[in-house]
Amino acid sequence: MISIIGLGTGASAIAEKFTPISQYNVYLLNDSITRNSKYKFKIRSYETPEEYEKDIPDVRKFFANVDQRIQIFITGSSYSSNYVLGILEQLRNKQLEVFYIQPDIELLTGIPKLLENTVFGVLQEYARSGLFESITLLSNLNIEQTLGDVPIKTYFSVINNSIFSTVHYLNYFNHTEPEIGNVARPSVINRIRTMALLNMQTLEENWLFDLDNPRELCYYLCINEEKLASDGTLHKKIVDMLKDKPKNAFRKISYAIYETEHTQDFGFCVAHTNAIQQEKTLDMLDQE
Repeated sequence: MISIIGLGTGASAIAEKFTPISQYNVYLLNDSITRNSKYKFKIRSYETPEEYEKDIPDVRKFFANVDQRIQIFITGSSYSSNYVLGILEQLRNKQLEVFYIQPDIELLTGIPKLLENTVFGVLQEYARSGLFESITLLSNLNIEQTLGDVPIKTYFSVINNSIFSTVHYLNYFNHTEPEIGNVARPSVINRIRTMALLNMQTLEENWLFDLDNPRELCYYLCINEEKLASDGTLHKKIVDMLKDKPKNAFRKISYAIYETEHTQDFGFCVAHTNAIQQEKTLDMLDQE
């Protein structure tokens, strides 16, 4: 079992996507909750970050039965992110995996921009020091570009579904034996990561965050049962495409192939690094 935690309204909307699946226990913490229950906890909202820091909620009783493995979702720039360090401190004896969803930072100003800068950097430092198992960085802007046209009325629902399905499949792969291949366990120093959706014809990555200096790339390929049984050239094609990927002594590649009942093949890539990621503004991009 894995406990999913959504901290804040936006992150709770992502976490709720996991609710129908029996392998997850889903905990929601936000200021819209009217009454505390076994899996819901109301957090207060304030005007300034200082007020949040003075009123970190005691959630030890609320999380009394939380699973050993925890995946916590946080949205950047949200006021509720002020609570994250205090809440994670109360879960420090658990196996913590943080999923950080970054908004379009070019449109942030004032306190939300300050919060984004602070939490984005601090959580990476904490992960790098080993206080978390990992931090996965995801960008709403990258996800939108990957998905293509996303209607305004369903914008966040579509984005959240993409995040949910990607994380869920990766959890599934980690508990399932592949047909062939073996995804290498990342080095303990490479705790900062992101994910990509794959073009299965070319294995081109559509990154959900632009990660600098990836050190280890793990490819998860889901291929139709019929194709696995009949295409004798498939494995060589895949391996040849992976061999053409840029790699060196500091950039390693591994893969695994899984059977899927879906008619359409699909896949993901997870990139790991130990390099702290810096926010890229338009000015910085112009200098590259």
